[in-house]
Amino acid sequence: MNAHRLRPVVVALTAVALAAVLTGCQGDDSAAGAAGAPSAGATAGSATPSTAGGTGKGSGTGKGSGTGEGTGTGSGKGATAAATPAGKGTGPAKTATPAAGCVTKAPDPDHYDPDEFALYRVEELPGSTGKVNLVIQHGAWGCSGGDSDGKPFVVSGEDSRWAMDQAAYVTATNPITDSSTNQRIGVGELMDWVKAHPDSGLVFKYEVAADGSIDRLEQVYTP
Repeated sequence: MNAHRLRPVVVALTAVALAAVLTGCQGDDSAAGAAGAPSAGATAGSATPSTAGGTGKGSGTGKGSGTGEGTGTGSGKGATAAATPAGKGTGPAKTATPAAGCVTKAPDPDHYDPDEFALYRVEELPGSTGKVNLVIQHGAWGCSGGDSDGKPFVVSGEDSRWAMDQAAYVTATNPITDSSTNQRIGVGELMDWVKAHPDSGLVFKYEVAADGSIDRLEQVYTP
């Protein structure tokens, strides 16, 4: 009778023991899961510092901005250095400009002044032509001399002949007239003066008509 009463007790104790064991196993699984969670958290945490570390390296690149400043300083010095030779180069350029705009010897045809010549003589032609011949020499303006306010007209040294209309528009200054400004004169008056003063070499600007003859002649005043 006692044996039958003890059997339920043993069964009950056994059930309690099994429940405890099962509870313990579930506790171990929860612990394992808990241990896994911090591991995943560490990965995320390490990723965060890694990103922060990358940003930190980016700050290092920001130090590269300092390098950019260094480059800017270098460029500034370079610009200053470049400006100095340019300033020095200005002197020779100014010296070369007059040389490029004047001649020191008889010019060749490529360097003749395109609309000026020196007048030396006048030759009459038959009245039926309505023209006279001007004996001229082409040339170009020379460099100013120390004893003159103006530039000399340097001629080629070779005579040329050019027909001028007897009705051409002519102006003259000193010494043909008594004025230092151009005065209108006739072709006959010009011819008379040139015949009385041959080889004077006075400089004139000229224009031509459709037929190629000179129809306008203006003296250039040279002090």
